[in-house]
Amino acid sequence: MTQDILLEIGLEEMPAKYVQASEIQLKEHVEAWLAEKGLAYEAVASFSTPRRLAVTVKAVAPSQADSEDEVRGPARKTAQDENGDWSRAAQGFVRGQGLTTDDIFFKELKGTEYAFVNKKTVGVATADLLKEWDKIILGLNFPVNMHWANHHTKYIRPIHWIVALYGDTVIPFSILDVTTGRTTRGHRFLGHEIDITSAATYETQLKEVFVIAQQAERRQLIADQIADLASVKNWNVPIDADLLEEVTNLVEYPTVLFGNYEENYLDLPADVLITIMREHQRYFPVMAHDGQLLPFFITVRNGNAEHLETVAKGNEKVLRARLSDGEFFYQEDQKITIAAALEKLKKITFHQKIGTMSDKIERVGLVATKLAGLFNFSASEIADVQRAAAIYKFDLVTNLVGEFPELQGEMGAKYALLQGENEVVATAIRESYMPTSSEGELPATKVGALLALADKLETLGAFFSVDMIPTGSNDPFALRRAMIGVVRILIDQRWELPFDGTVRDIITLEEAAGVKVMPIDETVLKFNQFLARRLRNLLANDDVRHDLIEAAVAGETNDLAQLFERAAALNKVSQADWFRPTVEALTRVMNLARKLDKTVTIDETLFENESEQALYREIKTVKAAFAAASSTEKLTVLKQLQQPIARFFENTLVMVDDEAIRTNRLAMLAELNNIVARFAKFDAIIVK
Repeated sequence: MTQDILLEIGLEEMPAKYVQASEIQLKEHVEAWLAEKGLAYEAVASFSTPRRLAVTVKAVAPSQADSEDEVRGPARKTAQDENGDWSRAAQGFVRGQGLTTDDIFFKELKGTEYAFVNKKTVGVATADLLKEWDKIILGLNFPVNMHWANHHTKYIRPIHWIVALYGDTVIPFSILDVTTGRTTRGHRFLGHEIDITSAATYETQLKEVFVIAQQAERRQLIADQIADLASVKNWNVPIDADLLEEVTNLVEYPTVLFGNYEENYLDLPADVLITIMREHQRYFPVMAHDGQLLPFFITVRNGNAEHLETVAKGNEKVLRARLSDGEFFYQEDQKITIAAALEKLKKITFHQKIGTMSDKIERVGLVATKLAGLFNFSASEIADVQRAAAIYKFDLVTNLVGEFPELQGEMGAKYALLQGENEVVATAIRESYMPTSSEGELPATKVGALLALADKLETLGAFFSVDMIPTGSNDPFALRRAMIGVVRILIDQRWELPFDGTVRDIITLEEAAGVKVMPIDETVLKFNQFLARRLRNLLANDDVRHDLIEAAVAGETNDLAQLFERAAALNKVSQADWFRPTVEALTRVMNLARKLDKTVTIDETLFENESEQALYREIKTVKAAFAAASSTEKLTVLKQLQQPIARFFENTLVMVDDEAIRTNRLAMLAELNNIVARFAKFDAIIVK
């Protein structure tokens, strides 16, 4: 008879940002354990609140299924002597399987007869296997850990109780000084301890003690209550997904309420108010339907609807103090000139191996100017780039950014406008931080995009030049995010960037500034390898086949927009009938082209047959066509090469004894390879 399983780990309040990931991890570990043990079941459900992680497993089989396996023993000539008597080897073999020689039969494998037995294994009872579940609990990994009391074991937070039930029976095991049972704890203030009857009643019983265990249900309750309140008040309340997720994991029993603040605070920039409410107080800002902020906020209480007015007043008092600080900082910041702020940056270290923040700004300015010339910016655009690059970090020493780091760039843009900078420069200051995540918003302006690109390239070049390259999951300076930002900006703006030369220029700037740099060639190689890994990851996210990713990334990388188009084009045609013979033909060309180790001018007078002349004509056509063709058009051109290449190899021996003819033929193939290899490394493509 099948039975359900319940496991609940009771903890002190976990950091909200780790709750969901921990719930998912627990579910995955349980599913992996069930698969490893071969236990049949219907479904696994997971739950989490700030104080608990839990799973239920529905309809688990009472035991592992019995199994019968063929076990191979010694060869027949070893198992029996010439009289057919069993040898010690045969007797030892069956004894080890718990059987007798009467159970032996012979089967031939690759011309040799071997002794076999059918071994029956009785499945272990589920109740006995479940005693191992302490390993599941202790096998979870967390970004942050702590230890408590005199225990050496570390966990995300101290474990206070464990509920472990198989059907209505407690699964017996202990972790540290906590023994499993059926008693769980309700809401910290509204609830009490309660004995769980079974996995089937888990959610219902927790609700009786003011705990909603299902994260999705809490999230929906919060969203619905906010929508109802906004409808009643005729408000517009944008729901920030990250904030909703965080608030969901801060409460066990959510109740939405609202509060207000003085209208004079609306004189502060909206970004300041929203940041204070959203990032520091976990409040949802309230707006009118035209998008203007209103002097109200919405928050979520971990409790019921009693005494909401008192709770609202407490939240208003806390917010009022934060807004007062923000107002003071904003007024004080306006007394600071940009020039004075830049002087302060000379005393702020960006990194001890790289220099001050002022040093970084100077280098970014040089990189930005060079890139502006490379991308054919106008004189006025270059002037804006240079001005933005010269001041774009000045807001780091302002009071508001010091108190609320999330406002860097935003306040720089606002303060720049207040001090007379033009709109283009101010916007570029704000956009210089974009994208702030791998999928974040990109700069919308050319000047902002170029400044963001220059900043990220200089950061990457600086850290790579001192050999501070991310390893494993360790990336304290967010260099992976910076590189993804570089890639996305270049693709979005369709800018072509010679990475090798740019990285060399940056390293030279670092060295001129007194930075002790690594050998340039070594640094450029590591930079390119790091770039290639990011490109592979981004292409994999686009569902491009692995070997096609390798082929595209090994091609030309200066134009990343084209690289992604090439990969997509290869992926699209990879199942076409013509693809395999074309890849095989181009691969043969590439393999032979590697045999030429010098530069040779092709001499048409050395051609000996029409297939040789025809292929050379096709090569010249391809070279001309590739200049302006799209990735799809280039593949069509390459498709047409397959027949001329095939005829060439049918009628022409490349590696002839005559050195001049051999070298001339290799040179022709090398010229074709030079064209094709910029598109993709076709010999990396797997065709079957």
